[in-house]
Amino acid sequence: MSMIQVDIVSATESLYSGEVKCVFAPGSNGELGIYPQHLPLLSTLRPGEVRVETESGFESIYVSGGIVEVQPTVVTIFSDTAIRAHDLDESKALEAKQRAEEAMENADTDQDISSTQAALAESMAQLQMISKMRGKKI
Repeated sequence: MSMIQVDIVSATESLYSGEVKCVFAPGSNGELGIYPQHLPLLSTLRPGEVRVETESGFESIYVSGGIVEVQPTVVTIFSDTAIRAHDLDESKALEAKQRAEEAMENADTDQDISSTQAALAESMAQLQMISKMRGKKI
């Protein structure tokens, strides 16, 4: 079976590097499904789950957004924040969501609104991923 190299890099570390069957990423216009020999592509990512399918199953990684670069034999994902799904902290995500909602109520400028919406989207994506791992909906 044909494989594709995937590298997931955050601002502080290389979180994943290996050959996989396919990778799914939260593109800004919808989920991207990337398989070996995919045509070259450059896309922004929204906060959400990156899933890589290995020989032994799926592995999930949360990304706070970023960029994906696709070449026929390699996929590189750059994100400010990337966290393995099992390392997500529900209490921290809930606190971040609450802070973002409070900041949204007090936002005065378009920039304030935009940054608080981004923070809220990130915390909601983390909570959705945690819920998915537990098999429940939020």
